[in-house]
Amino acid sequence: MLGSGAMTNSIEDVTREADAIMLVGSNPEEAHPVVGMQLRAAVERGCRLIVVDPRDIGLAAHADIHLKLRPGTNVAFANGIVNVLIQEGLYDEAFVRERTEGFEILAATVRGYTPERVADICGIDQRDLVAAAKMYAAADAAAIVYCLGVTEHSTGTDGVMALSNIAMVSGNLGRPGAGVNPLRGQNNVQGACDMGAGPDDLPGYQKVANPEVVQRFERAWGAELPRWKGTKATECFPAMVEGRIKGLFLFGEDPVCTDPDTHHVIEALESLEFMVVDDLFMTETAKYADVVLPGCSFAEKEGTFTNTERRVQRVRKAVDPVGDARPDADIFIDVMNRMGCPQPHLTAAEIMDEIAEVTPSYGGISHARLDGDDVAGRGLQWPCPNVEHPGTPILHMGAFSLGLGAFSTPDYQPSAELPDEEYPLVMMTGRVLYQYNACAMTGRTEGINEIADRSFIELNEHDAAVLGIADGDRVRVASRRGEIETTARVSAKTSPGETWMPFHFQDANSNWLTIAALDRVSKAPEYKVCAVRVERA
Repeated sequence: MLGSGAMTNSIEDVTREADAIMLVGSNPEEAHPVVGMQLRAAVERGCRLIVVDPRDIGLAAHADIHLKLRPGTNVAFANGIVNVLIQEGLYDEAFVRERTEGFEILAATVRGYTPERVADICGIDQRDLVAAAKMYAAADAAAIVYCLGVTEHSTGTDGVMALSNIAMVSGNLGRPGAGVNPLRGQNNVQGACDMGAGPDDLPGYQKVANPEVVQRFERAWGAELPRWKGTKATECFPAMVEGRIKGLFLFGEDPVCTDPDTHHVIEALESLEFMVVDDLFMTETAKYADVVLPGCSFAEKEGTFTNTERRVQRVRKAVDPVGDARPDADIFIDVMNRMGCPQPHLTAAEIMDEIAEVTPSYGGISHARLDGDDVAGRGLQWPCPNVEHPGTPILHMGAFSLGLGAFSTPDYQPSAELPDEEYPLVMMTGRVLYQYNACAMTGRTEGINEIADRSFIELNEHDAAVLGIADGDRVRVASRRGEIETTARVSAKTSPGETWMPFHFQDANSNWLTIAALDRVSKAPEYKVCAVRVERA
């Protein structure tokens, strides 16, 4: 739609310049606490806050409006906001006319998403929906901030596009305090994507499907490259079971802990002929490996992180690697040479120079420049095409990178698995402040484990009363894929019929229960909606 998959604005720009922030499917106080702190400060300075989330997250208590919508209804909500903006004449006619295309089709698509219908789908008050749309439209600068509560659905891509419609129809793109701003799930997810981790892309989102792009990389690398798209990570597991993937080199991931439907993940790993894991610890996944290679932590190597706001920052070696641990790049180079692909050893700085040569958006970035006095401590935001360029804090100023912004027309589709008589409750998953992902590092920290060291499930107090469950009771939680035992936390944090679990803890990992339904485009799993049954243990 916009021509770039990243935050359009900077964190500081959003939290200091926005007059209104719409926070959708994101709990930054726990999942992104540095950003969460800055969002609280924005509210304290007078910024209006609209929280769109199925749970009573911490920031909901400080919001002007909390739309506590049903899990999986983001597309209906966003279409409803656009409906109000158009019907009430609150959209930016000049911006739409001069910088976008497809408005008439969009208007026809959202015409049926009346406040009454959206309220029914989402389980919210239609007056709150209308008030949120008017509050967003009335702001001189309004920002949308979203996270995995939007993307981790079988319709996650539609959800992102529907949110982008809101920003584009209101003219809230290409200027301070505005934009569409995803908070990335980990500190270098943006950087990994930028470097071509997606199977459709070469570095800088240059498409494998473009012959000219492939030929340019072949010249740079002196090798013949495949012309076809690769396989996305979540699609690899069924391919392993079917025998289409026979070997796996895995590093920096622990899918036995973090991927949906753990039974299926284990079956896939056991189907492989050969698996190598390169990691810091003997993770749950590493236990299934034929070979485990000792990788380094961030503190033991040189390099860069590219964070959620496209900011490339230096990471410097602070301590020597422990034992036989080695930087990942050194391991990769050795493997390449042993497999018959000659590759001289490169330092992290030399690798960064090569990145700049083949990646236009990183063309002006180097370790030398990042270490220089004018940049040190703040990094550079891509696109940064040459060494004179200062970096780009705000995308799409004046024009979109693809020319005109293209409206999308996603229709609301229910989640892949809905509650029924046998599994009457919806379960969502997410993070807690004190642990991180698979607990590979935080779970080895004694002080943190004294605060949060085991799983739990949040139950609505009405559901708990019907089930005869009290706060602190041990309960069994079952889905069509498995069963675990955990502790009940009873409150009004979730709505009736809805539950929530963290996925960090191995005493009862919620991913034994989650469904491997995938978004049709991104192939992201639907972590946020699966049907479960809860009973006293």
